[in-house]
Amino acid sequence: MLGEHHDIENEFPEYQQQIEELKRINPAFFALMKEHDQLDNEIRRLEEHAQPVGDTYIEELKKKRAFLKDRVYEMLKQ
Repeated sequence: MLGEHHDIENEFPEYQQQIEELKRINPAFFALMKEHDQLDNEIRRLEEHAQPVGDTYIEELKKKRAFLKDRVYEMLKQ
């Protein structure tokens, strides 16, 4: 949905404690999460403000966001 927040903490509320701990102790996790959330903000900005970009560009951003989310999830499950 347009404008919906897909940041990591909203996507995985059941892992909130693990997220906080990994952000503190694992720089790679923190960097991955930050990249995901920045990308999510960019996608939301483009969608909400109807920026003149092609559908292909938005879809590529969403695929990258999904890839990053999957990587974060794998780290949370470890």
